[in-house]
Amino acid sequence: MTLQSKKISEVLHEKKRTWGWLMAHSDVSRSTLSQIKNGKNNATFSTMEKIADALDVSLDEFRTKKNA
Repeated sequence: MTLQSKKISEVLHEKKRTWGWLMAHSDVSRSTLSQIKNGKNNATFSTMEKIADALDVSLDEFRTKKNA
């Protein structure tokens, strides 16, 4: 699991949603989300926008490095 997929999983858990729900509501293809979930591919910025929009969160939720 990559850090990116871990962050997405954490937000899904907080929102009481599943990867299946995200596949149905994010306008991101099932294969792309599957690759992200399994750590085989990192999401592009536009894909992360779609995921954030579906989950109704800011893209900042998925940042791995935050400025102090």
